[in-house]
Amino acid sequence: MPDGTATRSDVILEVSGLNTVFDTSAGEVHAVNDVSFDLRPGELLGVVGESGSGKSVTMMSLLGLLPMPPARIRSGTVMFEGSDLLKASEKRLRKVRGGRIGFIFQDPMTSLNPVFTVGYQLREPLVKHMGLSKAAARDRSCELLELVGIPDAKRRLADYPHQFSGGMRQRVMIAIALACDPKLLIADEPTTALDVTIQAQILDLMADLQDRLGMAVIWITHDLGVVAGIADRVMVMYGGQIVEQAPKRELFTNPQHPYTKALLTTIPHIRGVRAEKLTVIEGQPPILSAAPTACPFRDRCPTAMPRCARENPRRYDVGHKHDAACFLVEGTPADA
Repeated sequence: MPDGTATRSDVILEVSGLNTVFDTSAGEVHAVNDVSFDLRPGELLGVVGESGSGKSVTMMSLLGLLPMPPARIRSGTVMFEGSDLLKASEKRLRKVRGGRIGFIFQDPMTSLNPVFTVGYQLREPLVKHMGLSKAAARDRSCELLELVGIPDAKRRLADYPHQFSGGMRQRVMIAIALACDPKLLIADEPTTALDVTIQAQILDLMADLQDRLGMAVIWITHDLGVVAGIADRVMVMYGGQIVEQAPKRELFTNPQHPYTKALLTTIPHIRGVRAEKLTVIEGQPPILSAAPTACPFRDRCPTAMPRCARENPRRYDVGHKHDAACFLVEGTPADA
């Protein structure tokens, strides 16, 4: 198992050795490299990292949401409810998407179809996945809008996406993702485009819904502040691979990978002496034109060693359900 603690009986999702590449005119882009993790029922896993670190591509790979070509799943397994989604037929994947697994995309304005009413877009998965009649689907759609805190829900079913504010559109996206009572919800930076007040409302809403519905959640974000408020466990990605994984409190109080430590220093503080400028991580993310044969963070790492340029470290167990891909913590492999 990825972290050495779970078994097939106590996980809802198990990803092992996932590798995703894109074929481009300039050659292959190795976007996801040997990613392995698991998720337990009712758990919220926060996935963090800079833009381009592989967060969204990893999660879209699980459900076959990437355009193929140019994308290719080179290897790996994605076990969900006893079957490998990477080997599933398109018919099986259509049943899983929106039915067993909900997906909230980054920008609700581009994810919602502008030519259909919100009510139509809510009814569609209910009719397709749950076999409800149009009348029953209409009633359920109204309940879903009320569930996510949209007032005057019955009337608003007839409105189009452009008639909703950004925060309300995001609530509609959440309602659509929850329509068929999924076992797993994947939220891809759902609050990035929202102001902090609306963001706080969405986070409170998601926490309440998870508690009430008992679903597992994967929350993709670049905001460590968001993760600190909602996650049970945190997975840090860099260069298309997982570099650290730990329970939330353990990761924030005892970070082991230099990249995680660097990320934590970039969080602005509101107490103490005012800094002259915000902390930044010097350098640029790696170009993923080949499978990594060295540590992807080595050129930006203040503790890099000659070995880091010759070998890509595996994830090592550092205790307390915590692992990191760094030679500084080399010991027992996390998958041993």
